[in-house]
Formats: sequence, C-alpha cells, structure tokens
Amino acid sequence: MKADITNNTFSEIILYPVEEGKYEIALNKDSESIWLNLNQIAELYQTSKANISMHIHNILKDGELTRKATVKNYLTVQIEKGRQVHRNIRYYNLDMILAIGYRVHSERGTQFRIWATQHLSEFLHKGFILDDERLKGNDRLTDYFDELLARIRDIRASEKRAYLRVREIFALAIDYKPNSKAANKFFATMQNKMHYAATGMTAAEIIATRANAQVTNMGLTNWKGNIVRKEDVSIAKNYLTSDEIDILNRIVNMFLEQAEFRTLRKQQIYTKDWEKFLDKFLMDNELPILNGSGKITHNEAKELAENAYNEFELRRRKAIEDEAEAKYLADLTKATKLVSARRKKR
Repeated sequence: MKADITNNTFSEIILYPVEEGKYEIALNKDSESIWLNLNQIAELYQTSKANISMHIHNILKDGELTRKATVKNYLTVQIEKGRQVHRNIRYYNLDMILAIGYRVHSERGTQFRIWATQHLSEFLHKGFILDDERLKGNDRLTDYFDELLARIRDIRASEKRAYLRVREIFALAIDYKPNSKAANKFFATMQNKMHYAATGMTAAEIIATRANAQVTNMGLTNWKGNIVRKEDVSIAKNYLTSDEIDILNRIVNMFLEQAEFRTLRKQQIYTKDWEKFLDKFLMDNELPILNGSGKITHNEAKELAENAYNEFELRRRKAIEDEAEAKYLADLTKATKLVSARRKKR
C-alpha cells in the first residue's frame, strides 16, 4: 500500500501527565488509523532510532505481530536542503507502536507502561474501560495544551524582566524535572550559552572578570536592597549591562514564541528542543555559540568574587567611618564656633 503523505516532525500520538504519577495517551488528530515512521516513534518514546529498530525486529521475530499487518511503505513528502523530496518511508501502525512501548527502556516508555497498567487493571476488574472525562464532554488533551498556553502567556506578561523567568520557560518541557540533577545541569548549560551569546563569557567568567573591589558597587549593575551584599556578587546577571540584558530578553522572547507556536499546534516540547531553538537562533543572528563549559568553574568564580567583596566591604566601611568622623569634626567645629560667638556677645 502506498500513499502520498507529508512527513510531519511531530507525533500523532501524545503521551502527557494528568496528575502526579498518572499519564494519558491521546491521538493528536482524528483518524481511523495511526501510522508513524521510525523517527516519530523514537520521538514519542524519547530514545534512539537504533533502539526502536531493535525492538521492531524482536517483536516481528518473536511472532508478537506480523509484518504484513503492521508495516507499510508510504510515499512521503519531506524537505531536504530546502526542497521537497518524495521518498518511500516505512511506517508502523498503532499495534506496533504500543508493542514497542512495552519493551523500550526510557522514561517515556515507563510512563507508557504506567498508563497501560492503569487501563489494563481497570479492564480486568470491571470487564470494560470508561473514559469518564470524555463522557462528561471534557477533552483532557485540549485542557493540557490550554493550561500550557496559559503558563506561556503568564511568563510573557513579565515583559522586560522575562529573562529572570527562564527556568519557568524550561519547565514547560514535558521531560523537565525541577530540582533534579539533570535539570540543574541542563539549566546551567543553557544559562551559560545565553550569557556567552550576550557577553562572550560564561556566567562564571562574567563574575570572575567583572567583580572588582576598586570600582563603584564592585562593578554590579543590579542587586537586592539598598546596598551590595555578599550574596549579590556571585550572580552573573547582576553584572550585566542594559544592552546585554536586552539580548537575553530577545532570546527568552524567542523561546516564548517557539513554545506558544508549538503548543497551538499541539506539539510537545522536550528539553533537547530548547537547546536546538537556542543554537539556531544564535546562528541565525550571528551571535557567539559556546563550545564546552568555559575556562573557570562557578566555585572558582564565587571564591574570587567573595574575596573581592571582603576587600570592597573593608573599603566601604572605612569610607563610612571616615565620612562619620568628618561629619563629627564638622559638627564639633560648628558647635565650637557657636559657643565662641555667644561668649563674645556677653
């Protein structure tokens, strides 16, 4: 069987969370049958094409499914080097897609099995499965994307200070787990790329280069409270100029545009997508792209900044004491003159 179809870059099946520890699967469009190619199945389960190919081979070899019923070639229209190309691409039906979900070792595979176990358990106990939300006239998939859209627009409402909410933007990714080691590493990598694009330096290099005990406010352009404190000096954004902050805001606005566009099309976002968006934006705008992690670590930069702060604080305290002493002497001189003037009047 052959047909002329467009090779979409997003899956027609959506696996999404509905509450803590619970997941749902929904079709992304109305269709009597769903067929995905190797790339799309790998995207759905967030694993490699080689891994998916191995599972397909084993499923067919074990006789779990037959090639005739589950595998078909489609004449596919795809873009290659800016032009449309027709290629015969192998596609797999819903039975194969679900069978792979039981075998694949990835976080998304685990989420699929949680969903499948929930529904299989209900079927074994009741003899049937009811989609309560659909019977009530609710569309949980639409609700999921509507909520995502509301979060995006809430972040956008921050306007000029949107760059401060970049962690919230990254959290829009379906596989982003706040406070996990992977999330913290990802955030640090992305933050470094963004700072490097704006300044030519990583976050640590900005701190180490610009923290200066000899200049006003230690070189900081922004800080909490009325005066610079020690906790302010090891935060890279506190040293940025208005032009550099403008670049960061433009990057964040690009993230928001991408997130809103994909959400409107009911496409999910993964953390790897954020990095792709950023690299493409930097390349298109001829901004520097960071390779590696920089020449200095955050801990080294923090130590340099805090040592500079200790010197800065001594100078500031001495300046305050000198000013107080000068004021005291001035007040004393003024008082002496007043007393002398009164004596002369007598």
